[in-house]
Amino acid sequence: MAHGAGGKASRRLVDGLLAPLLYRQSDPVEGDRLADAARVLVGGASVAITTDSFVVTPLAFPGGSIGELAVNGTVNDLAVGGARPVALVTTLVLEAGLPTETLVAELRAMRRAAGVAGVAIVGGDTKVVEHGKVDRLYISTTGLGHPLPGVTLGARSVRPGDRILLSGPIGDHGITILLARGELDLEADLRSDTRSVFPLVEALAAAAGPGLRWMRDPTRGGVATSLNELALDSSLGIHLSEEAIPVRDEVRGACELLGLDPLHIANEGQFLAVVAAEAAERGLEAIRRVPGGEAAVVIGEVREEPQAAVLAGSRYGGTRIVDMLVGDPLPRIC
Repeated sequence: MAHGAGGKASRRLVDGLLAPLLYRQSDPVEGDRLADAARVLVGGASVAITTDSFVVTPLAFPGGSIGELAVNGTVNDLAVGGARPVALVTTLVLEAGLPTETLVAELRAMRRAAGVAGVAIVGGDTKVVEHGKVDRLYISTTGLGHPLPGVTLGARSVRPGDRILLSGPIGDHGITILLARGELDLEADLRSDTRSVFPLVEALAAAAGPGLRWMRDPTRGGVATSLNELALDSSLGIHLSEEAIPVRDEVRGACELLGLDPLHIANEGQFLAVVAAEAAERGLEAIRRVPGGEAAVVIGEVREEPQAAVLAGSRYGGTRIVDMLVGDPLPRIC
């Protein structure tokens, strides 16, 4: 289970087994091979493509459902890959006996989310398996997008002195799912942050221009995992200001009760960006002008040292290493 949780075990699985066996150096792929979306050359044109699977429990929760996650998660992978989402195809794996009304509700949720995100669902596949072989409903999606002109992203583009931007509060989705399961005797007015981040990304790209270096949506493994992957891939140091990172009181309280770090909790409607220092302020203001981006902040900067590590500084002057988890403390969240 840890190998599917987005932490160190997942990274080892991809780097040590999947990528070496599947990738060929001759493949027509542009940019980072392990980014959220790949860019491939089709007839001389660059096309962005991504794929994902969703296995959340419960299927519906405050602020969203598996259908919305399937659309928004795929759209966001394209967005942080520097592409405008255009179309999706989907695969539904249904458990025998799944109530029709449950399926209808999720199909409607997918249609609504696609309408808001401005993408078309153009096809798909359906499989039904025996009762007990699937937990009610799994959804896989593949998305296609147009690369934004002038946007070239990658860990190798990141430079010391670059600033790290975060689009809003972290941890809402992961803690909402935990509370929705009823496994914790805690009441909190929390909702999943699932949404399309493309309008925010588009505004940032237009404002920052070539100063936009790298983006990622911190889903499984949270902000900590995304930034550790950046540190490893760039061989640079990531320095965060913990005081600057927005976390709702309800999320912070639940994390303290459970001994969790908000930096490890999944998000479904936020994104991280690395921007050149001279473009950071105008990029931040551009995000804040978009509805839903008002809480965007600069949370840190890139430095030469320590190589391949993430450090977080407290308001009291202390510093701690922020590492990836081996697995995920909150299973089945996306």
